[in-house]
Amino acid sequence: MEKLVNTAASYYQGKRVFVTGHTGFKGAWFISWLHLAGAHVKGYALAPEENSLFNIVAPHLEFEQVIADIRDTTALQDAINSFQPDFIFHLAAQALVRRSYEIPAETFDVNVVGTANVLEAVKTLEKKCTVVIITTDKVYENRETDHHYTETDVLGGYDPYSASKAATEIVVSSFRNSFFPITSYALHQKAIISARAGNVIGGGDWSQDRIIPDIVRSLKSHNPIEVRNPMAVRPWQHVLEPLGGYLLAGMLLDQDALTYSGAYNFGPMPEDHLPVKTLVETAIASWGAGEWVDRSNAAAVHEAGLLKLDISKAKRLLGWEPKLSSTTAVAWTIEWYKQPAEKAFEFTLAQIKNYGQ
Repeated sequence: MEKLVNTAASYYQGKRVFVTGHTGFKGAWFISWLHLAGAHVKGYALAPEENSLFNIVAPHLEFEQVIADIRDTTALQDAINSFQPDFIFHLAAQALVRRSYEIPAETFDVNVVGTANVLEAVKTLEKKCTVVIITTDKVYENRETDHHYTETDVLGGYDPYSASKAATEIVVSSFRNSFFPITSYALHQKAIISARAGNVIGGGDWSQDRIIPDIVRSLKSHNPIEVRNPMAVRPWQHVLEPLGGYLLAGMLLDQDALTYSGAYNFGPMPEDHLPVKTLVETAIASWGAGEWVDRSNAAAVHEAGLLKLDISKAKRLLGWEPKLSSTTAVAWTIEWYKQPAEKAFEFTLAQIKNYGQ
């Protein structure tokens, strides 16, 4: 696996890589990895939050960027066409489940229409371009049974965020079939993958209503960690796991569109889906102190209690599998937050390099 990841990363040396959502948590890790790989990167996203990983890493990286909304079709098309990318990785999204209850229409607008805007811009490119669209593990019609969802399971979504990402998958399929059919690849030279990643954790995430940021804020302030759904089970994984999968999938798709076009799950091993309670207790052990309290609330907005992914397709076709166990992923994440601020960028790169060894 390590050799595959290193091969995939080195494949992007000198390549023109367009990344939407580069100012977000996953985007900042991704452009840092692409920087190490020697790629020519252009980002397109909203301005970063004041307290963000992007603001830590950006001063040390070489890249172009456009600060704009993914819903601004003119700005997006101009940014893509002026750059003439070899690859597009679309990460921009409204990515929070609980926030989607507050801004449901905007969530659909950003996630569904924003993706359509990216793919419409791809239509205007008169060159080969390989596209990786990032969705989520929550695109499936989740019946909350002990079932590991595969890429052929029914799409759906209870909350607006999950439903918007399922709709995004339909948009991707429509554009692929209507404008970029794989049987005509030699003519249009556009290949598309959708990547469905599990619950991602890692250093530098300060989002509201996410478990790791909530844990770290409580630990730093010496307050008990308030846990909404301690028995909820999720496919936790370190952020470098899916990012390595995206790089690998993009490389293979670029080399053989006919074989690799489609959708892929990226998550932990089947036996490694942890309840929130275990994740919290692992984080406390890694920190060396702390406690948690159950704040379950039956009246709260709905959040899935059980979600598991089947990653056998990614293992079989891409040769990808997770390198870090879920507990190791938590330990890596907490270790990042324990670093002094002046060491954060250096430690971020060290973890990327470590992961590839």
